[in-house]
Formats: sequence, C-alpha cells, structure tokens
Amino acid sequence: MKRLILLTLAALLTLAGCTTVQPVGAPMDAAGQSAVDAATSGEITVYTALEDDQISVYLPAFNERYSNIKVNIVRDSTGIITARLLAEKDNPQADVVWGLAATSLLVADQQGMLEPYAPAGLERIRPEFRDPADPPHWVGIDAWFSAFCVNTVELEARGLPIPTSWADLIKPEYKGLIAMPNPASSGTGFLSVSAILQMMGEEEGWAYLDKLHENMAVYTHSGSKPCRMAGAGEVAIGISFDYRAIKQKASGEPIEPVFPAEGSGWEIEANALIKKDNILPAAKTFLDWAISDEAMRLYANSFPITAAVTDVPIPEGYPEDPIAQLVKNDFVTMAMERERILAQWAERYDGKSEPR
Repeated sequence: MKRLILLTLAALLTLAGCTTVQPVGAPMDAAGQSAVDAATSGEITVYTALEDDQISVYLPAFNERYSNIKVNIVRDSTGIITARLLAEKDNPQADVVWGLAATSLLVADQQGMLEPYAPAGLERIRPEFRDPADPPHWVGIDAWFSAFCVNTVELEARGLPIPTSWADLIKPEYKGLIAMPNPASSGTGFLSVSAILQMMGEEEGWAYLDKLHENMAVYTHSGSKPCRMAGAGEVAIGISFDYRAIKQKASGEPIEPVFPAEGSGWEIEANALIKKDNILPAAKTFLDWAISDEAMRLYANSFPITAAVTDVPIPEGYPEDPIAQLVKNDFVTMAMERERILAQWAERYDGKSEPR
C-alpha cells in the first residue's frame, strides 16, 4: 500500500545561509537585519518527546537545509515535557514544540501558551490532524499507537502463548511478567489508559486496570522502556508503541509486535509555536519545515499514518490497514479529563512505578 504525494511545499527561501546579499526591497529590522536573514539564521530552543533515534534522523535534514539556524533540542518523555512547559508558563524557555502529544498541546493551549500559526503547506495536512482554528494553534505530523512487545523466547521458556488482546493481559499466567508506562510521565502510557477507559467505559475500564495492575511488574517513566525491557528479557511483555516494537524486531531482538485485537489507543504527535514576547522568525521556519514533504517522508519511515499523504510504503510489520487498528478517540475530552484520570491512576497504582 502506498501513499500518494499531494502538493510540494511552496517556495523555499533561496537565500538560506546567505547573509551578504539581500533581495531588493527586503524589509530591515532595527539592527539592519533583513526578514530573510532573520528567518534563516539565529538560535531556537525546541522541546520534543520524539525518540532519540528519530531525532538523529530527522534533525540533520533540517540542519542541512538551514545551516545558519542553531537548534537546541530539549528531549524527554511526554509527561515530563508537558510538566516543564506548564511550569514555565510565565517565563517560557521553548520557542517551538515538535512532536508532542496533541492532548498535551490542548492542555497548554487552554493555558493560553500557544501562538496561532499556519505553517507553509498547511493545506496538505489532513483536517483531523490539526487544530480546526484558523490559524491553527497546533498541527500534527503523525500518529503513534499501542502495541505489545512480546519476548517470544521468554514466553516459550514458560510454556505460555503470545497474548493477542487487552483481555489476554489480565490472565493469571502473565502475573509479574508485564511492564507498562506510567501515564503521568509517558504519552504512550496515557494513550493506553485513555483507550481502555473509552473502549470499556469508566467503571469497567477501571476494573480492568485493577486486574492489569495485579499482573504488572513495573510502571516505567518512558513509553519505549517497556519494550526495551522485553527485548532484554527483563519482562516477557512490554506495553509500548508501534514504532518501538517494529524497530526492535527489525534489529534482531526476540520481539513479536502485537497489535491488540480490540484496537490500539493512539495519539497525534504535533507541533506548536510558543507564545512569548519575542517570537523568532527562525522558529516559524522550523515549523514550516516540520510539515514539509521532506519531513513527512522521514516520519513515514517510522509511522504508517502521517498528517500529510506521502509515497512511502507502510513499514514492514504493521497491520495492512493501520487506521482500522485505531480505537475511537476523543482528544478534547481526554485533555480535559487528563488531570482527574492521572490523579485516580496514581492513587490506585503508583506503588509499582519505578523511581523517578
């Protein structure tokens, strides 16, 4: 299955990196710097929850195109980045957020922290992958979703079958064999918990999570760590996300990616411009690039669902129809209910969380 290329990104700045020759009539700021220079040079701080091994592939493409923009990356798990953003509300340090859960950006937007901005090429973005406001307060880049990382060697040694569903994970034979991300610190953890509550309803959902807790070895503070633990044989099953499961199997680890039969919780990785007194033109340049055709193709090598259609084949190991794998998800409600859900989750289950 291939995704069709839609539109090429509208005209890129041809003077990127050039500081000695200016176009005739280019506006100048008080320091004598042209608008073109300001957009293609300087230093910006980018907060992100993207995986380290994704950033190391994505960012060099931007650096090659805009060599005079220095990008300072601050990377952590979704919950940590979200907490940091909210703590800095009155003195924001980030210029841009890149690849953070849309529900986290909705929370920040409710606090008035996001500056509306329509990046170049916005017309290519699927409507469900962007804020409906005009201009939007956030724009998505891709979707990631729940997957189980199952260590086939560990289960075979115990004579246990591979779980294929959420229902399987609460069977007594898997007691003590499962790791899952803490939803307060991990976006992957939150999307899984919210999916269970939305699929089953609050009462049945919390009853299910009580039973899952009985089988839990540990809650981690990273969405990828349960899969890494499964790959290392520290647990037999890691509740994690699609990219990590597929990547670890491809690298030769004894991991079988499992996409639960009932469906996967999912989230949109999204970008936003932070509202602050001095919004740098280079920050907007970064956001333009971050939804460009070039960037979308890079995202598509990691994820089968991207915010703009590309010609990149679905990575091997995914369901044939990845969109059909996704559960119905009400992002606005989940953002509004986030603090209540996290407080209730912590009261019930935080005793098995790893130390921060």
